[in-house]
Amino acid sequence: MPIPEDVTGDEIDKDVRQELQSLPKTLAEDVAKNLVMVARLIDEDPEGAYGYSKVALRLASRVAAVREAAGFAAYATQKYGEALAEFRAARRMTGGVDLWPVMADCERGLGRPEKALDMAGAPEVHKLDKAGQVEMRLVAAGARRDMDQLDAAIVTLQSPELASNSVQPWTARLRYAYADALLAAGREDEAREWFAKALEADKDGSTDASDRLAELEGVEFVDAFDAGEGEAEGEDESPAVTAVDAKEAKEAREATSVVDVDESEDVEDVEDVEDLHEADGIDGTDGTESDDKD
Repeated sequence: MPIPEDVTGDEIDKDVRQELQSLPKTLAEDVAKNLVMVARLIDEDPEGAYGYSKVALRLASRVAAVREAAGFAAYATQKYGEALAEFRAARRMTGGVDLWPVMADCERGLGRPEKALDMAGAPEVHKLDKAGQVEMRLVAAGARRDMDQLDAAIVTLQSPELASNSVQPWTARLRYAYADALLAAGREDEAREWFAKALEADKDGSTDASDRLAELEGVEFVDAFDAGEGEAEGEDESPAVTAVDAKEAKEAREATSVVDVDESEDVEDVEDVEDLHEADGIDGTDGTESDDKD
């Protein structure tokens, strides 16, 4: 596959570059360029990224970073069986647990939510860092929803990270998942509040919380081109709510108090929450193993 002239291979992470030092120089450069293309395309062109990952895999299948990149490219194209195989290979090579949550999500993609929940309760989870534990919680909640256990999914997401006012890289996605679960359970008012909280934390637009919130607020956005056509044809339609109206609605929401997770009716019975978290194997710790956990 063609490599753009501006790609040199030097763009890759230094840890990956160090892994590639085991290869002959020219081969290492070719692999690095393909890995750069995987990273560049995986969000906007997953199929293209997958193609470059296959080239890198053919050139250096014994490099853990290559297997991991191939796994993520396959995952992005919903080839979950292939992704899981690559992640397992990378984990065998490194002995790390960082890929554990995405491996569990592959099990969900393969229609095995029970297996994902088993992985959520495995000892490996306690070795994850905080970001990994939050990711595992998201996967476990998704597995609960796959099994139509909405209430259990909601409780699984309730955690110190959800209740915290500090914004971390995972905050927007965690709040969004909680809002989405609440909405699926028919708790629209609470869902609206948590979509608003997700939007506040979503600095890079990683979720569509804005659109979901606008939908719940009854805000309608009309494409400017379509609106122009309507005027040209002399159509007499009620004007859509504008972005200014949406801003005013947001300010009005912010002026009201938002229910904290600690005050929601789901967490009134603390023992039930802790029991479910224990069943999922996620305890909201800082990633260290519990003394009583094998």
